[in-house]
Amino acid sequence: MTSVDEPVPPGGRQRDAARTRAEILDVATREFARAGYKGARVDEIAARTRTTKRMIYYYFGGKKQLFTAVLERAYGAIREAERQLDVEHLDPVAAVRRLAELAFDHHERHPDYVRLVSIENIHGAEHIAASEKLGGTGSPALGVIRRILAAGQETGVFRADVDAVDLHAVISSFCFFRVANRQTFGALFGRDLVDPARRDHYRAMLGDLVVAYLTAERTAG
Repeated sequence: MTSVDEPVPPGGRQRDAARTRAEILDVATREFARAGYKGARVDEIAARTRTTKRMIYYYFGGKKQLFTAVLERAYGAIREAERQLDVEHLDPVAAVRRLAELAFDHHERHPDYVRLVSIENIHGAEHIAASEKLGGTGSPALGVIRRILAAGQETGVFRADVDAVDLHAVISSFCFFRVANRQTFGALFGRDLVDPARRDHYRAMLGDLVVAYLTAERTAG
């Protein structure tokens, strides 16, 4: 039985709350990625979920909270993948390649994530900063990177002056650029960065770049 304050979904039948929230987030993710935060309309999201604007507000509170929830789920997906990454049995070079491949694969499989991050940057990361789940929490990948770096530095394979956050930025930059700049890069240079025929090339190239950076001798400055 529903409370007097809880709206009843169309058709008079109480829908499963978790399923309803997930459906709303699925559609909202696509709509925000397509139209941006300002361009997305809650009415349109409601229409595509076969629910009502009132129900969306009931579950999320408003457009701002809905966009924040979309970001939280998008970041949560890649963080979960990072948590499940098992590289403890690999040597440092193989481990850092595997980490780079994980980021490469995730960005490629989730172009909406890339667009959402671009949109959030336009808005000064205000939603992330205000989120209790995301604000200032970093990434599980940093812990993995630190362990890989420590192992490589201890054996003398990696240079000693590499910062985990910098390395994370290097890997993320390549993966992000490849998806986010696909259209502009293609228009300017006539090359599709996500062309399946060149996928293995770019995936290996990222690993080569990271390993080359980690194993290069530091020049005196």
